Amino acid sequence: MFAGIDEVDWASMEHAYGPAGDVPAMLRGLASADTAEREAALDGMYGAVHHQGDVYACTLASIPFLFELVADPGIQDRGSIVELLTSIGGIDLDEDDEDEIDEDEIEGAANYAMAATAVTAGAGVFFELMADEDPGVRLCAPLALAALHSHPERVLALLRERLPIEPDEEVRLALVEAAGRVALRHRMLAGQAAAWLSRLAGEGFPPGLRLAALAQLARCAPDALPGDVVRVVTGLLRQLRSIPARRSGAAPAVDAQAEAVAAVEAYPDAAGEPPAEERVAPVTLVGQLRALSDEEVPAPAAPWTADLLRTLHVGLDDRVAERTALLTDQLRSPDRRQRIDALRMSSGLIRAWRGSYEELVRLVGEQLATPDPRLAEAASHVLEELFGLAAPAADALAARVAADPGAWVQDWPSGPPALGSAVKALARLGDARAVPALAAALERPEVPHDVGFAIGYLGAAAAPLAEVLRRRLGEVPLDERAHDRAGPLLTGLAVLRADEALPEVLRVLRGAPEHRGEWLRTAALRALGSFGPAARGAIPELRALLRSPGATSVTEVAKALWAVEGDAGAVLPVLIEGLGAERVHEVRSAVNALGGLGARAAVVAPRLRALLGHEEQWLRVDAAVALWEVSGRADESVPVLLAEWEKSRHVRVRVAEGLARMGAAGAGSDAARALRAELTSVRRHNAMDGVFGSHDAYEDEKLLALCRQALLWNTGKGPAT
Repeated sequence: MFAGIDEVDWASMEHAYGPAGDVPAMLRGLASADTAEREAALDGMYGAVHHQGDVYACTLASIPFLFELVADPGIQDRGSIVELLTSIGGIDLDEDDEDEIDEDEIEGAANYAMAATAVTAGAGVFFELMADEDPGVRLCAPLALAALHSHPERVLALLRERLPIEPDEEVRLALVEAAGRVALRHRMLAGQAAAWLSRLAGEGFPPGLRLAALAQLARCAPDALPGDVVRVVTGLLRQLRSIPARRSGAAPAVDAQAEAVAAVEAYPDAAGEPPAEERVAPVTLVGQLRALSDEEVPAPAAPWTADLLRTLHVGLDDRVAERTALLTDQLRSPDRRQRIDALRMSSGLIRAWRGSYEELVRLVGEQLATPDPRLAEAASHVLEELFGLAAPAADALAARVAADPGAWVQDWPSGPPALGSAVKALARLGDARAVPALAAALERPEVPHDVGFAIGYLGAAAAPLAEVLRRRLGEVPLDERAHDRAGPLLTGLAVLRADEALPEVLRVLRGAPEHRGEWLRTAALRALGSFGPAARGAIPELRALLRSPGATSVTEVAKALWAVEGDAGAVLPVLIEGLGAERVHEVRSAVNALGGLGARAAVVAPRLRALLGHEEQWLRVDAAVALWEVSGRADESVPVLLAEWEKSRHVRVRVAEGLARMGAAGAGSDAARALRAELTSVRRHNAMDGVFGSHDAYEDEKLLALCRQALLWNTGKGPAT
């Protein structure tokens, strides 16, 4: 073994962490009889030689030796090496990818191509591994063939031949998954694969195999799914839950599932319905049970169902009603693991797709009452991201908050404390039942950093907190940590317009330290602005800052002075000067402030009009809205806003807000067509595969509300503001 390995000039190559001279030791470690040594070697291969999917020269040089390892039946854990080879050779670059490659990526792209060629050339060995004695090898071989072999027809035929004689349940599921992979990679075989998968999903097969077939159908041929797919899947899940799992150490039952598969395969023209006398009832699944603790807590009857359900959800894609119905059934499962997985999938579904989620959210709320802390915490995190959509769970959230004061605030080893997820979720609903928890949080030595935002969602319901906010602000030492301590308090006072805190706010404005002082003064200025004319006592201070702002944003000073005094002449020159700032965010701040002056700033219309062609998209949008605000004319602004709407979904909330205020979505207008098209879309405007934010659903629901508001205004049934 490893003939010629020392003749390779490994030292001249590099991997992710430097010279590749240690690669031979890793390869030899994969052949070790010691489990820890094998695991360390595999970690090294993934961590350095194939770091984050990269392919280096040393990765290419390793391929022949990896094939040598998988072909030797004396090597343990060969399945993991098959997976490694599949990853190394499984990166495809299509023509579109090649067009986007720059000069710095050419070498890497060439390595990917050479790796794919080298592994594909040796992929014939995976055929032999399909019948290997090691089930771990048999588990990985089907997907390796589906991903790498150059003759997919032969692969699909072998998968069908192997299924009736494969004794291991999880390997049978891998065979089915591989068929779906072949269909996705080679669309000319999709019909053939779908026909087989449809038959496997029929009544004569064991429930686990049927579920796997349905999951792959959803991925590669969703139109072939049965019309009542939710009823079928939920029925299969109930069957799987009812299958008795053997205790750890007990002898496995005779695996009759392979016999069931063989019986149905013997009748290929019966559309999955063998003669009644030939059918075999499903029995215990091998590997369904494992010891989770010294007390031998049983695992779920079929631990792989979570993976199958995730695959099914991905395949169902925009079939939101069916996915929702499936998740509601999963959340009613007696299996807590399945419910935890359903919570994660519910979060992903609601975050990416628009739909009717009242019953699903109510069931998420029911998980808060479970004695399982992991399940309850997962549910509260889901609800935290739903904002107003969490309303069906409001009572459950209030009960959870009242029952667990210890979870009102979450302390972290590093960083400031934060509100607990259930408290945040309740506050984001505007529910006054969150106020006691926030009051307690405000009495802590260190106030949670997000308490001000929570008060913002509560609005007037948080009025009882004004006095404690004022008192705590007066106690904040004006040292280098003043921003962290005072920021949340100033945010809360601004929301409540608590002008009785004027002395305390002025104290912070005057005494802000140098460290993060501009941020702290900005928070104080925004609080003063929220007080409006009630803060007239701050006018001398603000006028002085306007003349000599120092490190304070002069635009923020001007906005506060305008809100308190209402003298456009005092602030207009400063805001006009802000239009020439070097940093775009400062220009945007000045633009928005000028828009707030309305017709009093009409003189800046030409300057705003010039900004409609600026290279920064957000500035173009802000300028278009401000131009309408100062001129009262929408004819120049609306075309710009609609053009930006089409260019980027990220500005759509801001654009819709402007259109709603302008009343520009008249019947038959381009604006009305754009807004109605948005309302008919099932996918959330900000949904991105693999990327998500905690406010995605909130922002999208805000967009929908603004679209409806803009359209309603033009029916004469809504306000003009």
